[in-house]
Amino acid sequence: MSHSDTPSGISGATAADIAASARSAIERGELRPGDALPSVRALAEDLGVNRNTVVAAYRRLAGAGLAVGRGRAGTRVASLDSVAREGYADVAGAVDAAAGNPHPALIPDPTTVLAGVVGRPVLYGAPVVDPGLEQWAAERLAADLDVPADRMRITVTSGAADALDRLFTGLLAPGDAVAVEDPGFLTGIHTLRVGGYRGIPVPVDDEGMTRDGLERAIAAGARAIVCTPRAQNPTGASLSARRASALRELLADLPDIAVIEDDHFSLLSRAPYRSIIPAGHRRWALIRSVSKFLGPDMSIALVGSDPHTAERLGIRLRPGTAWVSHLLQRLALALLTDGEVRARIDAAADHYVARNAAFCRALATHGIRVVPSDGLNVWVPVTNAGRDVATRLRARGWLVRPGDEFRVASAAEPSHHLRVTAHHLADDAMARLASAIAESDA
Repeated sequence: MSHSDTPSGISGATAADIAASARSAIERGELRPGDALPSVRALAEDLGVNRNTVVAAYRRLAGAGLAVGRGRAGTRVASLDSVAREGYADVAGAVDAAAGNPHPALIPDPTTVLAGVVGRPVLYGAPVVDPGLEQWAAERLAADLDVPADRMRITVTSGAADALDRLFTGLLAPGDAVAVEDPGFLTGIHTLRVGGYRGIPVPVDDEGMTRDGLERAIAAGARAIVCTPRAQNPTGASLSARRASALRELLADLPDIAVIEDDHFSLLSRAPYRSIIPAGHRRWALIRSVSKFLGPDMSIALVGSDPHTAERLGIRLRPGTAWVSHLLQRLALALLTDGEVRARIDAAADHYVARNAAFCRALATHGIRVVPSDGLNVWVPVTNAGRDVATRLRARGWLVRPGDEFRVASAAEPSHHLRVTAHHLADDAMARLASAIAESDA
C-alpha cells in the first residue's frame, strides 16, 4: 500500500503530503471531530514510510489545530472549537475568576467626547486611516521601535485578532510555521489554527520568550514570530533588557522572518517596552489594541509596520469596502488625547498592579509563592495537574482557567498552572479564593 490511500483515506510519502491528505479527509467529512487517526506504527507500515515521518505529519496537524494528541490514547481529529475562548463563563452559583476581562468600571465613558467626533460623514474614496489618528500613532509607535518615520506605516484593523489574521494571510501560506509563546494568547492560537498555520511553541520564563526556544523554532522552519514584549498572556511576563537584546541578536541575520509584536497592554503596562525587532529588519509589525483600556467593543488596533508588510496588511482594507469605521477611529483618538480619560487609564493601570499584588499576598499566606507580574491575570503554580485543580475549584464555586488551555500544541505532561483573573475581587473574596486554591491542590 506504499504511498496509496490507507483505510483511513490518508496517503503520502512525506510529512507534508500525509498532513495535507489528512486535512483533505477532515475537510471532506471523511474524518470527523473525535475520530481516531491511525496509530503512528500502523500508518507508517501502511504507507511504507518511517515512523518519524508520520510523527512529523501528526505534529503538523496538531500545530494547525486539526488534531489533538491524547498520549497512549493516540491522536484524534480536533474541533475548531477545541481552543478555549476568552470571556465570561456563565455557570450558576460560581464566581468568575477566569474571564480575563478588564474591569468594566475602569473603562472610560465615551459620552463626553462623542459629540465632538460625530457630524462629519465619510464618503467612498476617503483615506482608509483617519489622518489624525495616523499621525498620533506614527509618532508613538516609531519612537518605541526607534524606527525612522519614513520606514513606518500605520494601518488600523478591527482589533488585534483581525490584525494577526491579515498579517498571516498577507505574509504566509497555509501550513507555514509560526513561532509563538507557549503558554500563549488564546485568540492568537485560535487564529493560527483556523488559518491552517503550524504553531511552533516557544517556552516563556520570567524574562519572556526564551532564546533557546526561539532558536529551535527557527531551526524547525518558522517563517514568522509572534512575541508579547510585556504583560504576556497568560503568564504576565515582560521581556528583560538582557532577553530582548539576546533575541534581537538571534534575529539580526534573519531579516526575512516576519517579527510581529503584540503590545496588547500598552498604556496600562508599568513595564518598559523592549522590542526584539533588529535595526533594519525587513518584515516587522507592532500591534497595539485599545481593548484593554478603552474596552473590547471599540474593536480597534493600531499597527505600525514596514512598507511592504503594510501593503500586504492593507490588501483587504480599501475605501468603501472594508475600512474600519472612521467614527470609531475618531472616537479612539479623542479618548486617547483627552486628559481626563488618560488620567482614568493611569488609575486603571494602578488598580491592576495593586489588586494583582494583593492576590499574590493572599496566596502567600497559604505557601503559594507568586511574584506579581504585569497584565490582568495572575499565573498561579500548583502541585497537581492544573486541570484537576480547576475542576475541584469549580465544585467549590470558583471558575479559573487551567494552564493546558493556553498550550500551542498538545503535550504529554499536564500543565501545573492556573490563570486567575482576580483584580475585580474584594479582599475577602481574594482570601477565600486563595484558600480554595490551596485546599483544591492539597
